[in-house]
Amino acid sequence: MKTGTQRFRKTVVARALITAFCGTASMMIAQETLAQSSSSLQRVEVTGSNIRRTDTETASPVQTISREEIQNSGKASVAEFLQTLAADNQGSVPTTFGNGFAPGASGLSLRGLGAASTLVLINGRRIAPYGLADDGQKVFADLNVIPLEAVERVEILKDGGSAVYGSDAIAGVVNVILRKNFKGTVASASVGQSRYGDGTETRATVTHGFGDLDQQGFNVLLNLEVSKKNEIWNRDRSGRGAVGRSDLRKEGYDAENTGGTNGGTGAIIAERGAAVSSVVGNVRNPSTLEYYSRSDTSGTAGFTRSFPGSCAAVAGNYPQGDPNGGCLTDASQQYAQVQPSAKTINFFGRFTKQLNADTEMYAELNLYKNKSDSSGTPSGVSGSTGYPGGPVSNAGVALGASHPDNPYFGTAARLRYLAADVGPRTSHVDGDFSRFVAGIKGTWASWDYDSAILFSENKVSNTRGGFLQRDVAFALLNPTAANVAAAMKNPAYAALPAGTFWRIGENAGLNSAALYAALSPEISNDASAKTTQIDLKVSREMGKLDGGPIGVAFGVEARRESISLAPTTGTDKGNIIGLGYSAYDGSRTVIAGFGEAVFPVTKRLELSAALRADHYSDTGTSVTPKLGAKWRPVDSLAVRGTFAKGFRAPSSAENGVGGLAAFTTAADPARCAATAGTIGCDPANVAIITSPNANLQPEKSTSTTLGMVWDLTPKTSATVDLWQIKRKNEINQETASSAIAANHVSRDASTALPGFPGDPGAITAVLTNYINSSESVVRGIDLDMKHRWDLGGGNGRVTLGLVWTHLLKLQRTDPDGTVSNFAGTHGNCDVTNCIGTPKDRINLTAAWDVGAWRVATTVNYRGKLDNKFTKEDTSCASTLADGTEVCKVGSFTTVDVTARFKLSDKTEIFGGIRNLFDRVPPIDQTTYGAVSYNPLDYSGAVGRYYSIGVRHVF
Repeated sequence: MKTGTQRFRKTVVARALITAFCGTASMMIAQETLAQSSSSLQRVEVTGSNIRRTDTETASPVQTISREEIQNSGKASVAEFLQTLAADNQGSVPTTFGNGFAPGASGLSLRGLGAASTLVLINGRRIAPYGLADDGQKVFADLNVIPLEAVERVEILKDGGSAVYGSDAIAGVVNVILRKNFKGTVASASVGQSRYGDGTETRATVTHGFGDLDQQGFNVLLNLEVSKKNEIWNRDRSGRGAVGRSDLRKEGYDAENTGGTNGGTGAIIAERGAAVSSVVGNVRNPSTLEYYSRSDTSGTAGFTRSFPGSCAAVAGNYPQGDPNGGCLTDASQQYAQVQPSAKTINFFGRFTKQLNADTEMYAELNLYKNKSDSSGTPSGVSGSTGYPGGPVSNAGVALGASHPDNPYFGTAARLRYLAADVGPRTSHVDGDFSRFVAGIKGTWASWDYDSAILFSENKVSNTRGGFLQRDVAFALLNPTAANVAAAMKNPAYAALPAGTFWRIGENAGLNSAALYAALSPEISNDASAKTTQIDLKVSREMGKLDGGPIGVAFGVEARRESISLAPTTGTDKGNIIGLGYSAYDGSRTVIAGFGEAVFPVTKRLELSAALRADHYSDTGTSVTPKLGAKWRPVDSLAVRGTFAKGFRAPSSAENGVGGLAAFTTAADPARCAATAGTIGCDPANVAIITSPNANLQPEKSTSTTLGMVWDLTPKTSATVDLWQIKRKNEINQETASSAIAANHVSRDASTALPGFPGDPGAITAVLTNYINSSESVVRGIDLDMKHRWDLGGGNGRVTLGLVWTHLLKLQRTDPDGTVSNFAGTHGNCDVTNCIGTPKDRINLTAAWDVGAWRVATTVNYRGKLDNKFTKEDTSCASTLADGTEVCKVGSFTTVDVTARFKLSDKTEIFGGIRNLFDRVPPIDQTTYGAVSYNPLDYSGAVGRYYSIGVRHVF
């Protein structure tokens, strides 16, 4: 096996331009031959040191992650590795969030500005985004499509990149550089499993390359990876702290002060004025309007028929204790997952042909297929939703007067029922990604050029089960003439025998398969995203200054983008209980031109500039400049800084055709005040309906960095960068709290509590639009240190690394002047998962290479969170049963170890232990991305995880 480099000539200035604007390694044109230049602008490793020297750093802060570093981490995928990085923060999309808007995908959120503001490239060019937008709005690239074994390195540009790459690079750029030249055959296989015996992951890879660019003038590289990951159920983490449990009574919570969510499922709350969905059914007394469990035997409920023993029949031995007699279970623990199952196939191929000494032709093909299955809690029957026609309130769902399971037989009674007999709500995602690039690069008349055409497509199909048809459910529970007439439009319902009831709770075994087929058929939707692009980039030397030649580069790019999502079956009519409408469709053309220059003013001072203009057919033209400077007062120290403008064009989900009906978390101050604090005071799930806006303008940003690179010794280096990004014209949903305060809501007056004449009733939906609204400022410090010890005496070498991002500020200002500072808090909960915004994230690494061994350790640290939605909040997000506020979510640290041993020159065995000390994550009951733990602490939920594998070179 051997690897090679490109064989055509590059000018010194071209190499300088590449690094000056894109960091240590090329982010536009491959730079493997940089070390061959004798220019003072060399940006390579210095002979005898594996530590990047001062002249390998540019004005822009770039983190370069080698293939070896990814291997040392023990992570099973590029996506999993990148989401542990210090620069990732709120808005990150974890693959484990199987019940979100973008199941099956994984996205990175640099600087906490959201996955839509982080541009992901493969070999310097864009890829089609994932077909399912996160939160129904944010279009992002799926990191899962990256083939792990084919990665050469990953480069992360940590300041604004719009002047080079255009839209979406406000927070930075992740450029994944895949292998370009390979000869030989390598195969590997690995298997991993948690200490609980679940979550098994198997992976097999084969990489084959043939042809020698030097001798034969061509090379073909083929890489195939196949993996399978088994699910992990919340119920299989019973006893692992609070992981997977919504019932937190053992931790001091109760059902009353948290809307019932922390007492498991089934509680009766708000002085019997409201109830959580129950596996036996909570029903409302038609006379007193108070809720009681169907299993109630107190004699005070006013039942006309009773169902003693129903709770025990359905809930079994689950611990009870609701003061109001609700039948408690923990549906999240029983039905939901820590990790969904997934099967993937990933292929990467590259063909390189040396046409002559100055010209190279290349083609690349990526194919990725993913199948994932996730499970969540069963559906309730009363969850309100919405669609473009307006809100749909299901609060009035009732057991009919003649329903045999109605304890108020003879009178219809409102019902809160968890349809455990139907089963969990499930999602099966089938995804296909493709990327094809064909290009030519070389040197002509002192110009280096690179031109290519690209086509990339991402197709996703999402099939769901366990969701309830509203018309059928209402008719089967309460067969009024109106309900039956509405349901008769459904052929499956019309085929049922007349007078069929949906029996609930302990009597659900009497239901037929035909009834369930009508009540909960499979529903699905399809999404597609396409990107077609042609580009040309050229560079050369023009003139000379004291520090060396001036470099210039120019380029043009034309791109066609389209994305569409069909609504899930039935949601376009508001007919799926608890599942909101989400659909979008749009396409546009983008034409861009850009120029760059590097001015080596002296041997110690380098200035750089870039300018790009992008014209979008739907939003107009954006012009983004970037300036940079690097000053080296002494050989071992460089001071650097950048100033850049950036932009993000609105996606078709935001300005196209369609809309979104979803859920958010918000309090209801008006109802809280009207009921003297009885209900509505604590944040709870509420439907939110958002319409697109064709008049949206692009988000605009200004980013600045100031830092230094210091080689303390030939084996020790440190970089420190102070950075700030200010983003305005942010595209957001109107915040739920602002819309509620402005009374842009729909309410159901029939849910008003008895005894409170001023109670306006529960909010059924918050009505919003996408708007250019707020502006945000995010500011922080990055520290990156590396040190190497050569131990001598045959004891090998130790390499230490530290990457620390400290967030000083993440502040949003809304149009009404409201200021929210999220740094160090659990906000912003208007973005993915409500995972919070930790001030500190740290990656500490140590690797020891000795003889045939390599042993590595990685420590990942997440800082603590104030359990508030903003710093300005005067109260905390949750409260214990005794009234004590829970104001902190503790920090979390894991230690991972890996080891590799070469049995021979051709065979290597490797293994690792993730979460070596089996750390249990702290309780976090505020997030909705996981159950009682923060999604950032996923490895703590999994527990200690073992893996072993073998790699062989043929």
